[in-house]
Amino acid sequence: MFKGFKDFLMRGNVIDLSVAVIIGAAFTTIVTSFTDGLIKPLINSAGGTKAAEGLGFRIIGGNPSTFLDFGAVINAAINFLIVAAIVYFVIVLPVKHIQERRKRGEEPGPAEPTDVELLTEIRDLLRQQQTR
Repeated sequence: MFKGFKDFLMRGNVIDLSVAVIIGAAFTTIVTSFTDGLIKPLINSAGGTKAAEGLGFRIIGGNPSTFLDFGAVINAAINFLIVAAIVYFVIVLPVKHIQERRKRGEEPGPAEPTDVELLTEIRDLLRQQQTR
């Protein structure tokens, strides 16, 4: 029972899917901070509503209280890189090494016949049938 569960976890697509979910969640914060920190204030300055609060710079010619919050976007990008590095070094790299070790322990199976060998065998079988 545990061997089957271990084999299930060590399949490549399970690990790839879990990494994709983690990276996708981390990337969501980048997109959210980009829209909240940069796009939303630009729209607010054109519409005349209150701007998003935060560190940034004042838009010249726009609403005087409008700031572009580059700090939030940079912070989200740094968080994304940290999460991606942790996922790679804690999950992906060790699983890759484990899979390589498992492959080294396996004996190679019989070699597949080449196309020429298969065609030669078919030719010989046809000759045998014709001579009978």
